Amino acid sequence: MTLRTAGGLAALTCAATYLVGFALLLTILAPLGFGSSEIDAVAVVAFAAENPGLLIAWNTTIYVVNALALAVLVVALHATAGRHPGGLAEVARLIGTVWVALVLGAGMIANVAVERAHALAADPDVAAALWQTLHAVELGLGGGNEIAGGAWILLASGAGRASRAMGRATALIGGVTGAAGLATILPPLGDVAGAVFGLGAILWFLAVAATMLRPSATPVRADADPAES
Repeated sequence: MTLRTAGGLAALTCAATYLVGFALLLTILAPLGFGSSEIDAVAVVAFAAENPGLLIAWNTTIYVVNALALAVLVVALHATAGRHPGGLAEVARLIGTVWVALVLGAGMIANVAVERAHALAADPDVAAALWQTLHAVELGLGGGNEIAGGAWILLASGAGRASRAMGRATALIGGVTGAAGLATILPPLGDVAGAVFGLGAILWFLAVAATMLRPSATPVRADADPAES
């Protein structure tokens, strides 16, 4: 398997983790307030006491699996765009590496929060307080903002477009998605920008996968893009 193919499969994996995350977020986890600023810590602890495996599986999918796939994708995209002159691809690789670490860290913290909440289920108040504290750390690492992710997708799209390794439509999707990720730093826009980032990231990962999994290993033309066909 070539690095290009591995990158394409990694992009598909990233898209799949986002889809799984959204599916559970909008169904089973919605009543608990996940994905909003009104999450109910007491309800989460009660849910974790009965369904710790589900929460750990969800966290592992959206964070740990996603981070490992991202690591491969960051390297593969840099290998494609990094052959061309200019420092944009190098900066993109650095920011992408930082994002991988933050996502992985957020996942480990999230799983520890579930495990501790489950262990302290006999004392709901203490369990809720501890879970809320750990959840705040998780959000700070990346679960509650998409600064690093937005910056990486924006830079990777710019580098891909400049090197002609990424088509116009894919780069445009990446630009909008990256901007939405950066906008999550603004409290009034946080929830909406986060949703736009998540949905845009799915489209971008799929478009990148389509490009990298093409039979030809040569960079696509500047006027060609799988998302335009």
